[in-house]
Amino acid sequence: MKTAVETLNPTRVKLTVEVPFDELKKDLDAAYKLIGSQIQVPGFRKGHVPTRIIDQRVGRGAVLQEAVNEALPRLYSQAVHEHELRALGQPDVEVTEVPVEDGQPLAFTAEVDIRPEITLPDLDGLAVTVDSVDVTDEDIDERLTVLRRRFGTLTGIDRAVVDGDFVSIDLSASIAGEDIDAVTGVSYEVGSHQMLPGLDEALVGMSAGDTKTFAAPLAGGDHAGEDAECIVTVQAVKERVLPELDDDFAQLASEFDTLADLKADLAKEARQSKAYGQGIQARDKLVDLLLEKVDFPVPEGVVDAEVKAHLDNEGKAHDDEHGVEVAEETRKGLRVQLLLDAIAEDRGVQVDQSDLIEYLVMSSQQYGMDPNEFAKMVDERGQIPVIVGEVARRKALASVLSKASVVDTTGAPVDLEALTPNRGTLVEGDAPADAE
Repeated sequence: MKTAVETLNPTRVKLTVEVPFDELKKDLDAAYKLIGSQIQVPGFRKGHVPTRIIDQRVGRGAVLQEAVNEALPRLYSQAVHEHELRALGQPDVEVTEVPVEDGQPLAFTAEVDIRPEITLPDLDGLAVTVDSVDVTDEDIDERLTVLRRRFGTLTGIDRAVVDGDFVSIDLSASIAGEDIDAVTGVSYEVGSHQMLPGLDEALVGMSAGDTKTFAAPLAGGDHAGEDAECIVTVQAVKERVLPELDDDFAQLASEFDTLADLKADLAKEARQSKAYGQGIQARDKLVDLLLEKVDFPVPEGVVDAEVKAHLDNEGKAHDDEHGVEVAEETRKGLRVQLLLDAIAEDRGVQVDQSDLIEYLVMSSQQYGMDPNEFAKMVDERGQIPVIVGEVARRKALASVLSKASVVDTTGAPVDLEALTPNRGTLVEGDAPADAE
């Protein structure tokens, strides 16, 4: 097999491949065998039809198409490996010559995006500044409010609806006079924005017995995204009555006997949360700093493919404004991935079994799944190589973070090691989207 590579730009190449007939013959023989097992010709046993009869019945072109389709992925991979290309995304393949007659070669070209060359500067000792850990009365009050809401009671009231109320509603939707869906007696928290767009605004100011009509796009079903005429009727209005802040509440909501002790514990929680937030902030700021220091081109073909798939999945293929937003996010995400891949390679980062197990266990918790079941699902979907790459990137970022200078806004140094027993969690994020 003869191959050649042409650089089209720093992130895209064109492969030219010519395969001698002798190398393709085994694929042709396999194609004849497969097609011969699928057709029935009088006088011949199934699977024992001569090639000349197959050519007469289905045509040489059909056999060639089967053989070429089966051979192309393997031949393309061989060419990529031969030239040590780091291909990204799917190639654009064009078959330029097929062996119509025995002895003729197969020739094709393949354009594909590749990982750009990335020159890394010295990344040790990078400096980032994070917020200081200051616990305020507002932080404690916020946590107290969460507790009070948890132990609050709902009481029926005779007044107009305001944000935060709970209502019992009947709701229906129709399009062009056709009823689409309807529910009755649904309990809903006004201001939560958990149902149809515009519902919360429509409910504010209504009273029990009132009915109002508003327009909203439907979120699911056969009419997802279509505007519908929605009718909401309020059956009842309830407000959440919060318990008094006193020692009795402290005993009800915690293991503490006094409100003062409860507040002290909530202050400790707030401090721990903000301290952990310093680690997350340090990670994010370090990523932004790395992107500023290291400049390299991004394979736009990969970005375009990701954006198209995203918009198609959301049914927004023609939403140009949203497309621009998605493209920016995709481009940054790809830059981060490529840069961390380069750092991992430069630093010889290795992913061992314990790293993989730790990642799978942590990801399974995010999805509320048994770790063994999650690992099995990931393996069946062929995502282990993807996860290995992701773990390597996180270890690469952790290696840079471990040698960074991190201070808070007061100038005090921040010890990231002291923030969490597992340093790796400082660079953890969500599990792969494909695992969903």
